[in-house]
Amino acid sequence: MSKVSKVSKVSSLPSTEPDDAALLRQVADGDRRALELLYARHSGWLLIRLGRRCADPDLVDEVVQDTFVAAWRGAGKYTGQGEVAAWIWGIGVRRLIDALRRKPTADVVTELPQSGAEISAEERVLLGVQYGDLAGALDRLSPELRTVVQSTVLDGLTTAEAGRLLGIPQGTVKTRMKRAREVLREELA
Repeated sequence: MSKVSKVSKVSSLPSTEPDDAALLRQVADGDRRALELLYARHSGWLLIRLGRRCADPDLVDEVVQDTFVAAWRGAGKYTGQGEVAAWIWGIGVRRLIDALRRKPTADVVTELPQSGAEISAEERVLLGVQYGDLAGALDRLSPELRTVVQSTVLDGLTTAEAGRLLGIPQGTVKTRMKRAREVLREELA
């Protein structure tokens, strides 16, 4: 048997690692080891993506920890629709917004430059969302429209990524985004 055929046979063997959905079901049953595996799989990318939205590394670390505590507590609420990574991302980004809201805007603006970091454009938007008419307008959107706006605008996902993560076709993402823009335009006019 040639080396190539040996390699292809080895790579075609099924993985013994459970998938994310199975791990999350185990977490819902109280399995701490399953949570450790989910953390090992997802904490790295979550730290990087949240770090792109917030210039305070200590706050990002805290948010990542809070995200997995929330995943531990809420694992039973996962419906199985969409990817577990998207579910974790949704928790993480909401935790980041909550953390930024708890921190007074003036503190964020004055503290970050002193630490050598600049406040990111995303942080300014996230902080500003709660203080203007936009927050109320977003809250009044239907859940379907709001999740599309959150995933594409606030989370920065492409239409294809948002569709995959939300479990809907790309065309539906585009249609809902168009409708959300129309509703927001009317609300904010």
